[in-house]
Amino acid sequence: MKRIALAAALTLTTALSTWADSPRIVDASARKSAMGWRIEVTLEHPDSGWDHYASGWEVLDQDGNRAAFRELAHPHVTEQPFTRSLSSVMLPDGTRKVFIVAHCSNGDKSAPYPVELSFHH
Repeated sequence: MKRIALAAALTLTTALSTWADSPRIVDASARKSAMGWRIEVTLEHPDSGWDHYASGWEVLDQDGNRAAFRELAHPHVTEQPFTRSLSSVMLPDGTRKVFIVAHCSNGDKSAPYPVELSFHH
């Protein structure tokens, strides 16, 4: 019985530490810019250096198709949370909402963050 309890505790601890190390989107916005969209994302992640850092974020349409990807080329150990943008994102006409998903260098992902598209300049 003790082995089962220990195995369950270790599994829970591993799951919680994995969840805790996933990137988290704090805020995101989209605005029409020329022919495309400018997407701005603020995220946080416990970057520890090149071995573990937030490596990028993607823009998904409502069907889960990738519309764009913003690579984050280096760790942001001392800059948390941080904001980066991506311009000229092309979205199909009629798109009213997108989802942002942040990625981590170890393969973890954030929960999808919904962003309503505003057509006001």
